[in-house]
Formats: sequence, C-alpha cells, structure tokens
Amino acid sequence: MKKQSIKAKIFDQKFDKGEDISKYLDISKANRPGLRNEKINISFPSWMMKSVDKEAKKLGVTREFVIKQWISDKIKQVAV
Repeated sequence: MKKQSIKAKIFDQKFDKGEDISKYLDISKANRPGLRNEKINISFPSWMMKSVDKEAKKLGVTREFVIKQWISDKIKQVAV
C-alpha cells in the first residue's frame, strides 16, 4: 500500500492538532537509534551461571533476560 504524500507544513499542523498521521508514514524502515541488538559471545564461570539460573527460575524468565537486566541496572548505577 502506497503512503499518501503531503507537505511538511500540513503534516506538522495535523500532528500538532492530534490528528491521525499514520497514513502519511512508512514505518517499514523505521528504527530506534541506539536500540539495535548486537550479538556477543561471552563465557561465565559455572558458579555465576548457577546464580543467574536461580534468579531466572525465581522470576520465570530466561537467563538472557536476567543478564541483560543486571547489566542494565549496573550501567544506570554507574552513570549517575
């Protein structure tokens, strides 16, 4: 489906009025800067993974989620 075209000024006016502007957007190529995933390969000692797995089981989530959350928490903590 081809998106409709309008001038930027009209688009801005519609947006400012709170009108639905979705028919003017092509979100097929949209991205959120800084949120693209990057794969890494990292090895942890088994004693660390036991702790991660215990927390994951307690929360009902994956070990990957726990690791991401712990690293995110630490980054926020040291960024202050």
